[in-house]
Amino acid sequence: MMTLISFLFLGFFLGMRHATDADHVVAVTTIVSRERTIRNAALIGVVWGIGHTLTLVLVGGTIVLFGVVVPNRIGLSLEFSVALMLILLGVLNFKSFTRSLRQTANPVDERVSDAYHAHSHYHDDFVHSHPHSHEPESHNHGTGDQPPTWFDLRFERLGFYQTLRPLIVGIVHGLAGSAAVALLVLPLIQNPLWAIAYLLIFGVGTIGGMMLITAAIALPFSYTARRSVAFHRHLGFAASFMSLGLGVFLVYQIGFVDGLFTK
Repeated sequence: MMTLISFLFLGFFLGMRHATDADHVVAVTTIVSRERTIRNAALIGVVWGIGHTLTLVLVGGTIVLFGVVVPNRIGLSLEFSVALMLILLGVLNFKSFTRSLRQTANPVDERVSDAYHAHSHYHDDFVHSHPHSHEPESHNHGTGDQPPTWFDLRFERLGFYQTLRPLIVGIVHGLAGSAAVALLVLPLIQNPLWAIAYLLIFGVGTIGGMMLITAAIALPFSYTARRSVAFHRHLGFAASFMSLGLGVFLVYQIGFVDGLFTK
């Protein structure tokens, strides 16, 4: 009994270790780069972990309970979806920061009186610039003045959109890794119920690990968002290119080296 409990504790710490996989960290970094508070970033990590755990337990539990065999091509296809998701996250993030750059680069209209000046600041996830005065009645604009991304523009009315992004990313990551984790557990834990308990504890460890990771990642983004909008934007661009680069590398690795497209 003690050996089994120790093994379950090991599952928790292996789950925390699993959260540090490169594709996981790069994906959440791309999302967290648009956050200004450590608290919000940590919540993103929790939501990502919940999405990851849901698919890990459902898919992994199905494999454990019913002995489902996942064909190699399907496994590679799920991993390939992670690569495409990283590319999509990088593109969307890059477009968001590019639009904020164009917005802040627009010169102030010469007709604006001397009492006004260009002022760059955040609204939710976005940086924008507009003529600004410190008179109480002069700072008046709506959310339509913000430069949202294509997706944000269409989903901004959905209150759960900010939560939906990391949840979907976590679900995709969970789908890609469920088979491998489940197959690793099967030879070690013969009792299916204990095996599912292991998967659940592994998922809880992943949630905890990702919460810590996103909080740590948010530190430089949170600091620069308040001290230097330009440097914060550079960090955002770096996160975008990192996501794009890893996504393209995984497309090549999975598609051609591992044989998704060649076998």
